Amino acid sequence: MKKLKQISFLLVCILMVSVTQAQKAETPNFTYNLGGKIDQMTLTTSGVMLITHGKGLAGIKPGQDGLVFNFDDYGKVKQEEIFIVPNTPYVMVGQAGFGGIAAKQSVIDVVSGKRLFDTKANGWKAAGRPTLIMPENKLIVSGQRTAKEKYTQAVGIYDMGTGNEIKLFKLKGSNSLTGRPSIIDGGVILPTYKGIYRIDMNTGAENWVVDLKNVAYIIPDNDGKSMYAVQGKGKNHMIHKISASGSQMWGEGKKLKGVVSNFEVTPKGLAIVSDVADSGKKGLGKLASAKAQSNISFLSSSTGEDLWEKAPKTKGYVQHFYIMDDGILFGLGEGGINKISFDGKPLFNKPLKTGENIHTMALTKQGMIYITDSDANIINLNTGESIWSKPIKYKRAKAVTSVYDQNRGRYLISTGEEMIAINEESGDISTLATYDFEAKENPKSFEIRDEGLLLSSDQNVMMLDFDGSEKFHEYYRAPGKSAFAIVALSAVALASTAAMADASFQAGANKNYLGQYNQYGAQKQREADAYAAIATASFNEMAKRFRATSATENAQFTLTKLDEGVSLVKINKDSGKVEKEILLKDKKPIYEVDDFGGYLYYLASNNSIYAYDLKK
Repeated sequence: MKKLKQISFLLVCILMVSVTQAQKAETPNFTYNLGGKIDQMTLTTSGVMLITHGKGLAGIKPGQDGLVFNFDDYGKVKQEEIFIVPNTPYVMVGQAGFGGIAAKQSVIDVVSGKRLFDTKANGWKAAGRPTLIMPENKLIVSGQRTAKEKYTQAVGIYDMGTGNEIKLFKLKGSNSLTGRPSIIDGGVILPTYKGIYRIDMNTGAENWVVDLKNVAYIIPDNDGKSMYAVQGKGKNHMIHKISASGSQMWGEGKKLKGVVSNFEVTPKGLAIVSDVADSGKKGLGKLASAKAQSNISFLSSSTGEDLWEKAPKTKGYVQHFYIMDDGILFGLGEGGINKISFDGKPLFNKPLKTGENIHTMALTKQGMIYITDSDANIINLNTGESIWSKPIKYKRAKAVTSVYDQNRGRYLISTGEEMIAINEESGDISTLATYDFEAKENPKSFEIRDEGLLLSSDQNVMMLDFDGSEKFHEYYRAPGKSAFAIVALSAVALASTAAMADASFQAGANKNYLGQYNQYGAQKQREADAYAAIATASFNEMAKRFRATSATENAQFTLTKLDEGVSLVKINKDSGKVEKEILLKDKKPIYEVDDFGGYLYYLASNNSIYAYDLKK
């Protein structure tokens, strides 16, 4: 009897240990069957997981049972045929037909699951990739209509809130678009092979045409009626100003060396950055060619003349570009910061020398902080002088992350091997801690928590006390290079391609402002407000998502190999301990984690995906 009691006590102890150990969750909360071989899954800004499979495209919404959409009339969709429009609920799909012509174009609202535009359904034989106009939330399509309309070249405008056609404009002859169209002062501005056309949105009448070809995009002036046309001329760009009535106001225009990468309309004039690429020539040919660098120009908005007698020297590419109340502040990727007044006078006592690769330029209560791979400083924005006795220099960083410790009045910079503390008042510098992450990793994330200073990477998580002493350092060995690495890189490449595709016409978007240091929450709020302002159900859902606290705010998710097999583990950021294990019966699992929604999506088989709720 006594022996039986001992065995019972032992079983109770084992059960208690089992309960207190990390919770395992191997049964998925949701299962999605796609009906075709899954090629790739990509998490969009809206939180909807976009799936390409053997028959077409599907979408998974966080926490929703069943697919939000599954369009199986595309057939196999290649990654290069998909364009995820950044910061919107839209995905564009363009599939080539005979002779490479994009016979099938469509736009899907992945949040609502609706296909808002489709070439065939909307009466198009073939069309180029549509242009989304924001914040108006309008879609402009250019191409060839069907045989019913005698294959006429046309431009259509669609309301993305409803998918309804607003206007359809027929073009004369074989004309078609060459650049990005715009909507300015009630008119559609169309850069075409035969010139720039303005078509009245109310009447459909052609108001005027300007004989300018190869125009890439149009930027409205501050009056909201006149505009600037950026025209390609080989490796250089020309800038033209066009009045509201369609007259060229600058004659033949203003030629700039290089390709325009930033264009800001200010009350004082036009601030423009143009980049000259390396010619690739050697010897004397290289000496004779233009230097590979950015050029900064400041033009009169009325005449196009250069307002500066002498443009500032860059000797590199402009990495940061900010319009200030008194002039233009810029930083170079090769190192160096300068500030020029709107009348072309240097505002700094001398150009500021910095290390290469400026990670941060932001406002603080003392001045402007900058952080590079090898130095940091806070400078007086009026003079360019350091507010401290000397700049902060350190060994060239492997991976720079930084935070502002407001409660202790200091800036903390992680260089990958050490943490540097800078007193915000005196500029005194000290090494707070040194560390060595396992598997040759470097900290990629750095945050201040109630319990201390958290540094983390893919497989490491470390908490330091506020005095720099180590509270814990946990390492979870990677299971080996998996197929996920390839998928993750593909997803990043896809997102980068999308961003780059839009880079040529982002100029004039009023994004060149200098923000406050460490203002992540404020940035999230601005994005949420921008989504809500568009006032459609899908954008409202995106606003709610960005206003919500990240579902993984207090946890980190890491793929590792445990005794039971490859698992995704949920790690408590304040203790470093595993709170949940999800055993994935796959040596090389393909998965995605939605940090905001708090879901793990795992490719369970060729045609099915499991979703796990990480919040529980």
